[in-house]
Amino acid sequence: MNQANPLVLGLIAGGAIFLGLPIARLRAPLPRLRVVLNAFATGVLVFLLWDVLAHAFDPVDAALTRLHAGSGSLLACAGWAALLLGMLALGLMSLTYYNRFLASRSAAAATAEAEGGWFSMLSSSHQTAFLIAVGIGLHNFAEGLAIGQSAAVGAVGLSTVLVVGFALHNATEGFGISAPMAAASEPPAWRYLAGLGILGGGPTVLGAVIGAQFTSEVMSVAFLALAAGSILYVVLQLLAVAFRQRQPVILAWGVLAGLAAGFLTDMVVTASGG
Repeated sequence: MNQANPLVLGLIAGGAIFLGLPIARLRAPLPRLRVVLNAFATGVLVFLLWDVLAHAFDPVDAALTRLHAGSGSLLACAGWAALLLGMLALGLMSLTYYNRFLASRSAAAATAEAEGGWFSMLSSSHQTAFLIAVGIGLHNFAEGLAIGQSAAVGAVGLSTVLVVGFALHNATEGFGISAPMAAASEPPAWRYLAGLGILGGGPTVLGAVIGAQFTSEVMSVAFLALAAGSILYVVLQLLAVAFRQRQPVILAWGVLAGLAAGFLTDMVVTASGG
């Protein structure tokens, strides 16, 4: 495959994060709009989680089929299952522990004097936005790996669904980064917002380029499972935020709309021969 393709796919998926960043400069943020967007993103990600795990499970299913037919081994089945579950755990728990670090860092910043350095010169809202962007960048790197890997093996349908799904999600991630700075006494500079966008969305591009260098089935399962773990983490975070908003009707309709968008996208790709 032309190596420009994974780069373009990564740019589309990762660049969408910039769409949500300008809300940080609004003086009157729209909370209901954010609830709708987060709910829609949750629905898209639930579909994406199912789709990614379904593809990652294919080698496990094939190994089990061979075992049932008498031509496979139990060790091979166990190996594929361990790889899938291990990378899924890595994607989920690495971000979970990072979130715990984020919470402890925020608590420390609230009770201690700044010790110097450029980071301490930022306002608390700007610091929070920066740390959120770092966390988002970590899981976006895993998403980029999955995009690049699916493109490398010629899975056009999967790579297209991944790009569309991640782009929709990354657009709402921009809101997540900018939310702490919205309605602050001093709006963030456009240059700072651009830096946060690169920090959060850039790893998607890097992951897509790196992921495209590997075409082995083992690497495909590893990258897809890693991405699934990060998707699951974000779904849990978005649901926690949604429940705090106490808008069950908006949440239900938004998630349903996101699921429908995911399935329709997959149907269109399949119908077009992807």
